[in-house]
Amino acid sequence: MIRIMIADDHSIVREGLKQIIADTRDMVVCEEASNGDEVIQKALTVKYDVLVLDVSMPGANVLDILKILKTTKPLIKILVLSMHPEEQYAARVLKAGASGYLTKESAPDELVKAIRKVSLGRKYISTWFAENLANNLSTDQPEKALHETLSNREYQVMMKMAGGQTSSGIAEDLCLSNKTVSTYRSRILQKLNLNNNAELIHYAIKHNLVECKLT
Repeated sequence: MIRIMIADDHSIVREGLKQIIADTRDMVVCEEASNGDEVIQKALTVKYDVLVLDVSMPGANVLDILKILKTTKPLIKILVLSMHPEEQYAARVLKAGASGYLTKESAPDELVKAIRKVSLGRKYISTWFAENLANNLSTDQPEKALHETLSNREYQVMMKMAGGQTSSGIAEDLCLSNKTVSTYRSRILQKLNLNNNAELIHYAIKHNLVECKLT
């Protein structure tokens, strides 16, 4: 029996995931969490095999959670579930220790397939992402995009900036001071050869990191 913990800040999403898993004989949901801090706390007290982890929750962020659990609970397999396209976060969370990445648009049977695969110690990525990785190995591919040179924390700050969050909002979400966020902002703009937030948002849209919302 595969024991699963579901972590998502939306109760309706957790209930939907629980229903999918309830219809699967070899899986059981033994715990759930609604924020990053709760995930870390319960990881130390609850015994389970696979953590289905939302990429965007209040409290500790996904990259910090992966770093902590990789050290404290290395046997737990982590499947990151996200509403964001794979090009935004998949490579980073996999490098940080996740066993797989799945978008919330995926079919229920794909979720079951992914959980089974990571529970066996294997990696799970979509066919599209696998093909994209293979293409990037080609010698005639262009140089990496500038945003790929950012550190994990810089990338997190950049994504929040690109999403229109204020510096104070970013500071609160990431438990940083406003001064630290300002420092990250300066580094990000410098690394991306940009001058301001408007140019950063344009860059993010151009590279499919955020959606262009038409009004």
